[in-house]
Amino acid sequence: MRIARFLVAACCVAGLLAGCSSGSSKSVETATTPTDSAIKYPAPANAMELAVKAGLTPETAERLQYHVHAHLDWFDNGKPVVVPGGIGIDMSSPDVQKGEIDGYPAYGGIKGCAKPCISPLHTHDATGVIHTESATRKNNTFGQFLTEWNVQLPDGAQVYVNGSKFTGDPSTISLSNNKEIAVVVGTPPAKIPSSAG
Repeated sequence: MRIARFLVAACCVAGLLAGCSSGSSKSVETATTPTDSAIKYPAPANAMELAVKAGLTPETAERLQYHVHAHLDWFDNGKPVVVPGGIGIDMSSPDVQKGEIDGYPAYGGIKGCAKPCISPLHTHDATGVIHTESATRKNNTFGQFLTEWNVQLPDGAQVYVNGSKFTGDPSTISLSNNKEIAVVVGTPPAKIPSSAG
């Protein structure tokens, strides 16, 4: 239910995520802020440069013809690490709306920038939801996301996909809709997440 909760919360926050709809009539529920966590790996300031390095083409607006969500949980010795909003977004652009969800910065509502300001692969906020918003029906990869985030998997990190340990090259993991990825560094959490929704 994390992605559904995220969509309801995000769509109600100052219109940051134009085009999102949960299709639910339930009351607004905000995503849970991870406890005892900090933004260990902040969103980089050179987002467009890193998007190009990841093999992606930055846009001047959000393209919603193909819109899917994967989810990332990152644990460091059992504690959650924040996956920040603004990965793949030029946070300094005056055309990017800025807000807050659960005390963390959020970015979106990009209807048109004077120059490219958003990658088709990005995070709007710190819920762990990874968006592919593209004019082309193509899933991006976890490797592209890590390049955009400017983060490398630490030595010894274990990666799980939908609750099962992934034994291949993590950079090849497709960020298809509702895919749950968990990165575990050091001591694992009590439970490995197995579902994005």
